[in-house]
Amino acid sequence: MKNSPKLRFPEFVNDKEWEEKTLGKCLLKHPDYGVNAAAVPFSKNLPTYLRITDISVDGYYLNNEKVSVNIDATSDNYLEEGDIVLARTGASVGKSYKYRKEDGALVFAGFLIRVKPDKTKLNSDLLFHFLSTEKYWKWVNVVSARSGQPGINGNEYANLPIPIPSTLNEQQKIADCLSSVDYLISAQSQKVELLKEHKKALMQQLFPQDGEEVPKLRFPEFKNAPKWEEKFIEDFFAVGSSKRVLQEEWTSQGVPFYRTRELVSLSKNEPFGSEIFISEELFLELSKKYGIPSAGDFLVSGVGTLGICYQVQNNDKFYFKDGNVIWFKLVQKLNSNYFKYCFQSDHIQNQIFAQSSASTVGTYTIQNAKKTKFWYPPTFQEQQKIADCLISVDEQITSQNQKLQTLKEHKKALMQQLFPSKEAQ
Repeated sequence: MKNSPKLRFPEFVNDKEWEEKTLGKCLLKHPDYGVNAAAVPFSKNLPTYLRITDISVDGYYLNNEKVSVNIDATSDNYLEEGDIVLARTGASVGKSYKYRKEDGALVFAGFLIRVKPDKTKLNSDLLFHFLSTEKYWKWVNVVSARSGQPGINGNEYANLPIPIPSTLNEQQKIADCLSSVDYLISAQSQKVELLKEHKKALMQQLFPQDGEEVPKLRFPEFKNAPKWEEKFIEDFFAVGSSKRVLQEEWTSQGVPFYRTRELVSLSKNEPFGSEIFISEELFLELSKKYGIPSAGDFLVSGVGTLGICYQVQNNDKFYFKDGNVIWFKLVQKLNSNYFKYCFQSDHIQNQIFAQSSASTVGTYTIQNAKKTKFWYPPTFQEQQKIADCLISVDEQITSQNQKLQTLKEHKKALMQQLFPSKEAQ
């Protein structure tokens, strides 16, 4: 049976068909388990501990909050160049990370499994790229589907089937091609993150900080304008929720019915598919009797993921779940775009989390929302200027993020061509 990819580099077109081997036959030794010990605060005198939470979705070391492990590590406990670790339990099962020297000396945790590819049989970079293919993740979903906690042990990883080119030269060529795309993705990711950091720093300048009545950065035309005021949200919004919709009134089609999870996707401008609907008749009845959110209003998460705020747009047509989502109906003159960014500021976010931490289950209630304070520039023109400034940054972030997603889609399509597909086997 044919076992070669759709796309093959010209110099390898006449080479042998690819082989399918188990991972265990391509390793220097059987997959081994990490150190099973509790993490402790980071110390230069103790080994740095690699946990699954330290690994990004793309398989890179996040290095955002190092921790240590309080053991006397042997040389065999440390990762080496070319080593790959795989998550064996929990929601992250199947997730992979390839060690790089620039990540420093790392000891890997007990819920991770290390594999050491035999360089004479399998290119480590090629294996790492294979571990993000659809074929691999289908295998993970099947093997890890146990009752209770999902998991894959060392023996099961050793039996992972891998399609491999017949020569190391072809393996290296494919690995280099995909690594070059990874480099572009990494560079583009950094652009997006830098823009996000720029926005965060800019917001700290554009909104007053603790103990201040005006921001550090104020546009020249407003230098002599009156000081900002601190207002309550209820001064400008009617704060409430929706009319309750019973579960038996949910339908499989009609007008979308949003909960917190959909609200989070909306606020992040992420694509999602509506899971719940209500009928057009019920929607019209609720609209007439109780009203629906208008453009410029806000929906705020009150349960679960707190502090998320979605600004209702002109063409929106939906209803939402009472209790879980709070409705800010704009009733006084205030620039809606300005308030959107104001809500993202530390001033409001810190209040939300301080209020939610006072309850057993973290919630942001309607009463708390009414009494949440925000900074109010005295003129509509200054509000608009601040909003326009931050909108321009958001547009840059969106543009650069679209380029990032295009690169990721390009890599995904390329991998489908460079590795044998299900149909080609």
